[in-house]
Amino acid sequence: MLTWQELLNPIRRKELHSGAHESMGTGAGRTESERDYDRILFAAPTRRLADKTQVFPMDESDYVRTRLTHSHEVSNLARSIGVRLAFENAEKIFGADHEALQVRRVVPSMRAAVGLAHDLGNPPFGHQGEVAMQQWFTEESANGTEIALDFTEFDGNAQTFRLLTKLQLLNDDFGLNLTLGTLATLAKYPSIYGSRNKHGFKKYGIFQSESGVIQEVWKHTGLAAGVRHPLAYIVEACDDIAYSVIDAEDTVKKGYASFYDLMDFLKSYDSSDEIISKVVEKSCEKNKEFRKDSLSSRELNDISTQMFRVKAIAEMVVAATETFVANSPKLMSAGVTPGFELISASRSAALCKAAKQFDQRYGFQQKDVLKLELQGNNHIKGMMDMIWAAIQRGDAPNRPFERFVFGVLSENYRRIYDRGSKDTYGRCQLLSDAVSGMTESFLMKKHDEFRALQYARS
Repeated sequence: MLTWQELLNPIRRKELHSGAHESMGTGAGRTESERDYDRILFAAPTRRLADKTQVFPMDESDYVRTRLTHSHEVSNLARSIGVRLAFENAEKIFGADHEALQVRRVVPSMRAAVGLAHDLGNPPFGHQGEVAMQQWFTEESANGTEIALDFTEFDGNAQTFRLLTKLQLLNDDFGLNLTLGTLATLAKYPSIYGSRNKHGFKKYGIFQSESGVIQEVWKHTGLAAGVRHPLAYIVEACDDIAYSVIDAEDTVKKGYASFYDLMDFLKSYDSSDEIISKVVEKSCEKNKEFRKDSLSSRELNDISTQMFRVKAIAEMVVAATETFVANSPKLMSAGVTPGFELISASRSAALCKAAKQFDQRYGFQQKDVLKLELQGNNHIKGMMDMIWAAIQRGDAPNRPFERFVFGVLSENYRRIYDRGSKDTYGRCQLLSDAVSGMTESFLMKKHDEFRALQYARS
């Protein structure tokens, strides 16, 4: 049986190894989970999310969401659910010790921290970037190089855990040195690559290189392979809410569909569903009210869709919270079925599915979106070709191009690589670290710069 005292463990990994608390004295007035949020907020990878795709690559409009905007929204939703659990359901969920555990401060801030961090490991061009990297490693494997599953099935969630525990260096080998409780909830898929057991989850979630770290985290939080931290389900739900509802708003904002297209799609999906009917009814009421004002058709379209977003998110947050509360005993005993998700088990399941189908039909399949995704795919694979050659031959004095490319890679990443065995796994990891850490504009710029230099050399 899991306990909240272990699950909310405020100890940092560095303390486990040194036995000493941090001595700078900067934590006054903040809980350890609040400090985790602040560390993530000020970290460079968080800022880089501003130049990474959420849905629509390299969009010129400041309104359309980037990966950073998405992460802040997921963080906000996760904090909201955390507040409802900690204030309205404290004793029911966290027991009689909830005051001693400071759940009213710890749980909302921990949810916000993980929500903000959940996409830090995603490569440029979103999930299409993941696909491009997977394809490159698979093709390299077909050419005879022995490539580990960590890379042929590369996933941004595992890279996020690696980034925060290894790559984002302070002055030691503990990354941002987050608390054990926060690290435990970052493991969306609690399974290690190479274990040949995903424990019912759709992906592996921890690279082999971080297996020791996660084992340490599990030991001190009462978790184990295949057992997800109960609060991890909340961030997953908030990601689903943002992905479905807010991407629909961006699809309308881009002009690929109208508010009326969205309402018609939802009504035709399932007019008998209580949540869908409620959201459509309230959204259309607001639309009728706005039509009395002197708004342009575009303004009417946008503001009506915003009202849909507000109402849909409110309903889904309530439904996710209710589902968490109802299933809390099973979550604490690791008794939920494999693949359990808060949203799909909630009253808002149909709304989420319908919104995702709308996004897919009207947004993701647009010709200009697919063209930019293809360009991103080609640039990622081209960049990987050049960096791979640099990693293989970057120390050769007669290979100036490879030496130049290798020198552009992050000093942190190269330092960690130099400390390792420099075998095929290590080289693949440096490659995936380098590419996944790039922003889209940096990738495009450096790709073209490297190509020009490579051509001049030949």
